[in-house]
Amino acid sequence: MPSAREDILARLRGALRDVPPSERADEMPVARGYRRAADASLERFAERLRDYHATVVHCPADAVAATVAGACADRGVRRLAIPPGLPQEWRPDGVALVEDHGLTAHELDGIDGAFTGCAAAIAETGTLILDGGATCGRRALTLVPDLHICVVRGEQLVALVPEGIAAVADAVIGEQRPITLVSGPSASSDIELTRVEGVHGPRQLLVVIAEALVR
Repeated sequence: MPSAREDILARLRGALRDVPPSERADEMPVARGYRRAADASLERFAERLRDYHATVVHCPADAVAATVAGACADRGVRRLAIPPGLPQEWRPDGVALVEDHGLTAHELDGIDGAFTGCAAAIAETGTLILDGGATCGRRALTLVPDLHICVVRGEQLVALVPEGIAAVADAVIGEQRPITLVSGPSASSDIELTRVEGVHGPRQLLVVIAEALVR
């Protein structure tokens, strides 16, 4: 009996049998008739996040630091790991901020949470896109600590997944950075659909939506 791997490879070879050896994949047009219309509102985005058990806070763009400081005080958070490029105006008082210059997994595990920005956010799916850049930090920074605080600026919000992917295309193609998509706290369910949070990443996600004007 053929293995599953052999069966899959045989099907691929069969599907590609009539393709000339000289033909390149990027020479063939690909239909991309994605849906383009959707609700791109902050309300839709926040609703999706709450569906995933994330906490959402709205604040004016100039009140990020105070908002994060208040959230940390409410949660008893004393130390936050941050990417070195986190904007100075976002950095809260009353919390020890530890810049990530190669913190080990053990060191990250001993810190109360991580505080970052994002590269883009998708309203339809309630997804944060992290691109490993200056305000997002490296992937380990937002996977090890139990709490992830992430700031989303209103202008970073797009409606659908294709737009979100397009927003980080330069980071992927030009700089070969890894992309992380975050939709709520890390969670998994067993065969009986019992939800367990914090399995593959932070157990808590706090999203701070920074708006030019609070509506």
